[in-house]
Amino acid sequence: MSELRDKMVRDMQIRRFSSSTHRSYLRAVRDLARHYGQTPDKITCDEVHDYLVYVMTERRLNWSTVNGICSGLIFFYTVTLAQKGSSFSIPSRKTPQRLPEVLNEDELVRLFSVTRNLRDRVILMTTYAAGLRVSEVVRVKITDIDSGRMMIRVQEGKGKKDRYTILSTRLLSELRAYWKSYRPEKWLFPGKIPEQSLVDSTARGIFIMAKAKAGITKNGGIHMLRHSFATHLLEGGVDLRTIQILLGHASIHSTMRYLHLTRKKIEATKSPLDLLGVS
Repeated sequence: MSELRDKMVRDMQIRRFSSSTHRSYLRAVRDLARHYGQTPDKITCDEVHDYLVYVMTERRLNWSTVNGICSGLIFFYTVTLAQKGSSFSIPSRKTPQRLPEVLNEDELVRLFSVTRNLRDRVILMTTYAAGLRVSEVVRVKITDIDSGRMMIRVQEGKGKKDRYTILSTRLLSELRAYWKSYRPEKWLFPGKIPEQSLVDSTARGIFIMAKAKAGITKNGGIHMLRHSFATHLLEGGVDLRTIQILLGHASIHSTMRYLHLTRKKIEATKSPLDLLGVS
């Protein structure tokens, strides 16, 4: 499998797939091989179909996860193995569109207050204040903080696109205090090896621990801070197009989901029953 794995990695590198896609596709092929106890190039299309049925019915993985597995296997067989005749898929299906949970002001204050470690608190504050994805916040460089323009540069966000987002005055003050204490050189939040950035899982763990300590029971991981950023901006009167640019959404439709989360707009909407002139 090592030679096949190396070839698959090269195939993905040539296509400039993200690191998360690399991990997802490799895991899909590895799990398939383990399931049958043989190298994946020996597994037939019918066996792949049987495996997809297994992960749906026996393991009960959700539809989007199975779609991801299927995409990884299709890439491996059609690109890495060049088996153009390979054909397997799962029927498309609409997945439930669940609205994300959003933290209110009191919950955010508690979250930051219980996080005593300065670095950890600044990581959470930066994620919320700039509306960053976890993969973006851990890769912010010192040179990305532009205090003159009060902006943060996000390099190679989702889709390998650069963008700018806002730099909060309060966050800038926190960042300066953090820099004086830690003196990071390249990465704003370096990992155990200073030349490398902090890993995503560490930032996720910091949020989960802080959320539990703050007594917040809402479901969701660190991405809740990004959802909260967008929702609070919308409630504050910022237009959707500006929020789209700050979040780095390719489509305005992705940003429009936050219209469903704005408490102030919902509270200001009267029920048609209240409009009836009936005593």
